Amino acid sequence: MSVFLSGFASLVGHFADLLQPLFQGGATAAAIILFTACVRLAVHPLSRAAARGQKARTKLLPQIAALRKKHAKNPERLQKAIMELHKKEQVSPLAGCLPSLLQIPAFFLMYHLFSSREIGGSPNELLGHSLGAAPLGDRWKDALADGGIFGGAGLVYVALFVIVVAVATFNYRRTKRQMAAMPMPTAGADGQQMPGMGAMTKLMPLMSFATLITVGVVPLAAALYVVTSTTWSAVERAFLYRDAPAGALATAA
Repeated sequence: MSVFLSGFASLVGHFADLLQPLFQGGATAAAIILFTACVRLAVHPLSRAAARGQKARTKLLPQIAALRKKHAKNPERLQKAIMELHKKEQVSPLAGCLPSLLQIPAFFLMYHLFSSREIGGSPNELLGHSLGAAPLGDRWKDALADGGIFGGAGLVYVALFVIVVAVATFNYRRTKRQMAAMPMPTAGADGQQMPGMGAMTKLMPLMSFATLITVGVVPLAAALYVVTSTTWSAVERAFLYRDAPAGALATAA
């Protein structure tokens, strides 16, 4: 882990050096945003492939509903039939998870990098960098203890929370609008309630607001990663799923 952290610290430091003439004291924060954009750009082809796959799965919903009716009393046979249908149509039910899964290592590297006092036996110099008055290794609780909500560090978090709320509201309104235009089926063709679908329909538009909790508890550097990635996701999803029905949006969420 130490080797990975050392290499990652060097990468962030290199980005910061490149951005120093433009951003001065905020160069490291800008480097984190640039790194996040590079990660999202790298997985964008997978996001496009996932969008195509999710739209294809949505087209299979009538056939899946028919299978639910046919095998209503045999869950094991139903599961096997659905898997065979996916295989026949060359649709992977897990394709939509890949873009998110591939970002997890980058997030945890950022988290550990700005949570570690030492890297490779040497002091972590990145902890001395900040965004405005907020050190990149501190958390929201540290900002509250040092000046409160409207102190120098607190205002940095206020700005991040405002961005998260704006993005979450955009996602909420867009999802509600598309779900109203084409409601998701909560029951199968046999009239039986599809397990968990009703709750998903209600909770799905609110999931973006959960990012507020993450931003509030992780180091500021990791919070910048999350906010940048969340904003990218909102724009990317609005583009990739602009013509998708509600069923595809549910899978994407």
